Amino acid sequence: MRAYDTNTPDPHALALAALAWTLADDQRAERLLALTGLDAAGLRMRAAEPALLAATLGFLAAHEPDLVACADALGTEPAALIAAQRALEAA
Repeated sequence: MRAYDTNTPDPHALALAALAWTLADDQRAERLLALTGLDAAGLRMRAAEPALLAATLGFLAAHEPDLVACADALGTEPAALIAAQRALEAA
């Protein structure tokens, strides 16, 4: 059994926090919905899916100012968000 590394944030939890941060801004939320093709109801239904969470982190990574601002707001590094995206894509 592998011990959990307590210094590494849980990818799901970090991505959910990033999703919440993204949705807190109306313009950013509208951009995310437009790019994913989802509506608000579809987003709510799929919010915990690794693919959607990875896509959210990819959305942030595609615009570095958003990635950096999100990382700052969550008290983490942008690299942690990218690592979470990779982990979720591999899930």
